[in-house]
Amino acid sequence: MKTAVGTVKSTSWSLIFSDFKEITKARLAVSVVFSSIAGYFLGADHVQAGPLFLLAFGGYCMVGASNAYNQVIEKDLDALMNRTRNRPIPAGRMSVNRAMAIAIVLTVLGVVSLYVLNPKTAMFAAISIFLYTSVYTPLKTKTPLSVFVGAFPGAIPFMLGWVAATNDFGIEPGTLFMIQFFWQFPHFWALGWMLDEDYKKGGFKMLPTGKKDKGTALQIIMYTIWMMVISVIPVFGVTGNLHLSIPAAILVFLMGSVMLAFAFRLYERRDNVSAKRLMLASVAYITLMQIVYVVDKLI
Repeated sequence: MKTAVGTVKSTSWSLIFSDFKEITKARLAVSVVFSSIAGYFLGADHVQAGPLFLLAFGGYCMVGASNAYNQVIEKDLDALMNRTRNRPIPAGRMSVNRAMAIAIVLTVLGVVSLYVLNPKTAMFAAISIFLYTSVYTPLKTKTPLSVFVGAFPGAIPFMLGWVAATNDFGIEPGTLFMIQFFWQFPHFWALGWMLDEDYKKGGFKMLPTGKKDKGTALQIIMYTIWMMVISVIPVFGVTGNLHLSIPAAILVFLMGSVMLAFAFRLYERRDNVSAKRLMLASVAYITLMQIVYVVDKLI
């Protein structure tokens, strides 16, 4: 009997932890924290464990809160889509009140943690939550321009790390912001292309033309080109203390060229397989680009 009770308790805690990861979108939150840490390494003269922990903890809390609010707001729409119907709220494993409590607690913990770093970091994180939950989320069922609005909070993490390290906002974090801002479009439109049929069940309007057509693919190409251009701007010495060596710039440009090639393939084929490959290439690009930036600074 004790063994059975122990197993039940273990299973119960496992489910609670699993639902917490899902309500906060743990994988997405970790990727956002990674971007913030990369920005911190770029901005910091000396890396300190305390501030780095506060940034990682506070960043996870803020992203987790945004995702929890989002799932509360979209609970009825999530129930209509295959990829989201098993989320904790529509599946009935978590009440709206509990999800809201998690979101509020995470918001408070996140703001306080980041405020301890410096007020500017907390301010930008709070702006990110507001834009994501109060502007981007409601617009998703109204207009494809929601992706443009969503690109603002989505681009904040990379620059947030720099602000956390320097307590300053200038050309350097602005450049980091712009890199991730332009990256958002090919990434999310590739995802939107893959999930277009499912999104339509929930009434979401994610593609710029509303269709999986050449117009959408052409915009993906154009934004990818802008992303590539902004990503190598620091090599020209016009971005203050944010520098990039010529070899690193060439490497970043080549990585962007690979992503651009996948964008052209999507333009030619206009199928879900090409969209998935572009989406995966975009994830690889943003991760490797940030690593190249950090390694280039350290060596």
